[in-house]
Amino acid sequence: MTTERKIIHIDMDAFYASVEQRDHPELKGQPVAVGHAEKRGVVAAASYEARKYGVRSAMSSVKAMKLCPGLHFVEGRMEVYKEVSAQIHEIFRRYTDLIEPISLDEAFLDVTENKRGIELAVDIAREIKQSIREELHLVASAGVSYNKFLAKVASDLRKPDGLCTIHPAQAQEFIDRLPIESFWGVGPVTAQKMHTLGIYNGKTLRECSLEMLTRQFGKSGQIYYDFARGIDDRPVEPTRIRKSIGCEHTLEKDISTKAAVIIELYHVACELCERLERKDFRGNTLTLKVKFHDFTQITRSLSTGTPLHTLKEILPLAKRLLANVDYQTHPIRLLGLSVSNPKEDSPALPPASGPRWIQLQLKFET
Repeated sequence: MTTERKIIHIDMDAFYASVEQRDHPELKGQPVAVGHAEKRGVVAAASYEARKYGVRSAMSSVKAMKLCPGLHFVEGRMEVYKEVSAQIHEIFRRYTDLIEPISLDEAFLDVTENKRGIELAVDIAREIKQSIREELHLVASAGVSYNKFLAKVASDLRKPDGLCTIHPAQAQEFIDRLPIESFWGVGPVTAQKMHTLGIYNGKTLRECSLEMLTRQFGKSGQIYYDFARGIDDRPVEPTRIRKSIGCEHTLEKDISTKAAVIIELYHVACELCERLERKDFRGNTLTLKVKFHDFTQITRSLSTGTPLHTLKEILPLAKRLLANVDYQTHPIRLLGLSVSNPKEDSPALPPASGPRWIQLQLKFET
C-alpha cells in the first residue's frame, strides 16, 4: 500500500440548507428544505432537522411536507452558494493548491507537502474545520487517509461535524468491516447485485477474484478489487475537465400529447443550446432523460461523428430519441437533455489558483 500521501476530503454538512439557516436566523434549528414547495416541486437539499423526519434530496415536495408538516421551504440561491464555496476554497488554499473540487460543497486536498509545513494531515483538517466554523459560521466534516477512496469514506463516518482518520495500518481491518453500500461508487442497484453474489462487506468483496468481478461489473470490477485492498492511486487533480452540460424541466402538469411534448422538448433544447454557447462546450453524445408520472424514468442516448452545439443539430436528434418513448400511455413529468463526450480539447475548468470554480446545476445533497 502507498503510505506517503496525505489526503483530506472535506464535505460541508447540509450545505445549501445550512447557508439558509445561517443567513436567516429564524430558521436556525428548524427543519428546512431548499427547493420548490409547489405541488410538483422537488427537494434539492434538507437540513439535519428535516432529515430526522425522513426528508431527503430528490424527494417530491408533497411527500416531504407529509413527512414533516412543519417543513420550511426556501428557494435556492445558487449565486450565494457559489460565493460561499469560493470562500471555503480560499481557506483550503492557505494549506495547499492541490485541490480537486467535486461539487460546490465537497473537495479533495493533497496536503502531503503543505504550505505551513504541518506534519499531520489530521491537524490540517482540524484547522480547516475550525476556520470554516469561525469565519463562515458553517460546519464541515473531514476524512483523512492515504488515498481518495478512504478519505471519502472517512468523511461520511461521523457526520455532522465529523473528523475521522483511517491510518494505513488500520485500513485493511476497517475495509473488511465496511458495508458494501458504503463503498464509493456502489449505489443501490449495484449493492443489490452484490448481495445476490454473496458480497456484503469489504471482506467478502476481497475474497472475490478479479476475473469474477470484471465479468460481473465490467471495468468497475478492477476498481472494486482494488478498493477492497485499500488501493487507490488516483491523484488529486486541481484541474477538472467538464464532462457534460445539460438541463431539465419539471413540468407543471403531466403531458401525453405529441404536440405538447414536442413544444416542451423544443424549450429544453433551446435552454441547452444557450448553456452550451455560454460555456463554449461541444460534445458528441446527446442524452434524453424522461421521467414519467409514476416517477419511473428512462434515458436514451446517441453519438454522432460531429460535435453538437446548435439547435439545428440538437433538436432533430432529440426528436429521434423521443420517437421510441411511449408517453401516450405514460404521461411525462420531466424532460431533460444533455450533451457529453467532449473532444480532448474541450475547455477545462480553471485551476484552484485561478478564477473561481463553479458548478452548473444544483447538486442533490446526500
